[in-house]
Amino acid sequence: MKRIATAPRENLTEKLESLGFGYHSLEGLYWDESAYYEFSLHEINKLETATAELWQMYLEAVEHVISKGLFFKFHIPEWFRPAIIKSWEDDFPSVYGRFDLGFDGESVKLMEFNADTPTSLYEAAVVQWHWLQERFPERDQFNSIHEKLVDYWKYLKPFLSCDFVHFASMTNVEDVTNTEYMRDCATQAGLETAFIGIQDIGWAEEISEFIDENQEVIQIIFKLYPYEWIIEEDFGRKIVENLNKTTWIEPSWKILASSKAMLPILWELFPNHPLLLECYTDPRNLTDYAKKPLYSREGANISLYKNHSPIAQNSGEYGKEGYIYQKLFSLPNFDGNYPVIGSWIIGQEAAGIGIRESVNLITNNESRFVPHLIV
Repeated sequence: MKRIATAPRENLTEKLESLGFGYHSLEGLYWDESAYYEFSLHEINKLETATAELWQMYLEAVEHVISKGLFFKFHIPEWFRPAIIKSWEDDFPSVYGRFDLGFDGESVKLMEFNADTPTSLYEAAVVQWHWLQERFPERDQFNSIHEKLVDYWKYLKPFLSCDFVHFASMTNVEDVTNTEYMRDCATQAGLETAFIGIQDIGWAEEISEFIDENQEVIQIIFKLYPYEWIIEEDFGRKIVENLNKTTWIEPSWKILASSKAMLPILWELFPNHPLLLECYTDPRNLTDYAKKPLYSREGANISLYKNHSPIAQNSGEYGKEGYIYQKLFSLPNFDGNYPVIGSWIIGQEAAGIGIRESVNLITNNESRFVPHLIV
């Protein structure tokens, strides 16, 4: 694993925006092709194998939480639990997720799992592939994300209650781009689709149905909107009321997989597993550790400690549900750049990686996306 400096392409902004990649420079530089990461095939095989194994471990852990009734560990209200149980027992469709991995060329360690609303999908699947084709067409990339998304929507199609799927998100450029990209993959798979802003989803009280702006009933909906927000809103209670009607993708059980409350449970189920970092609901015997809220985004409210003393911390609005304490993993340091590997699971298969790097020890909303290739 190497970080190699290189010159960005000419007319870069025009090339990115021609792909519909409109957030390449929001809040400063985000897409950064002044460098790229180089992996050996052996390293890629290690990441792919780890991703597939972690997915199976998470499925076992979700089954454990549901069968043992451990919802209290996730601070999930009782009224929402039937939605989680039904979505799990009825095998509601799950399309994707992104494992955030620490990797130093040898050890692969799970840092967390973005199972519910993972972003950076479009740049991982499309933008870095276009970069590779233009700059290094003779090279390969660990990236079959697009093909696997289209194929998985094709696979799901016969199992869906209809051929029309709504795609919903908030209306900021990043969420819309990622959602519209997922929608495009479903369209390529032969489904009829429409986009709707999450705020425009209506509720027809007389028939207990979700409806769109045209008063049409929503039978299947993909949403890029986190369940931990949904359960704070009346919206969430309507999902339970509508349990046997609308299919939600991602399914409700993903709130368990996406919560960092799952990390201590994984350590309990798979103690000393080489892909896991030691993790508890209190610091225990840890001296070097990350303190993470059960729910947070973009590194908010995370603190890193060495010898019980803070070495980095982010502010934010998360943490009311509690924290977990995870053994600190030393990210590789490439001249002050610290990469985290986002490894994608599509359907049931590892599908590719995207790399976000930061000049900070905690990857946050100022991190940059850097492409990669295989030698």
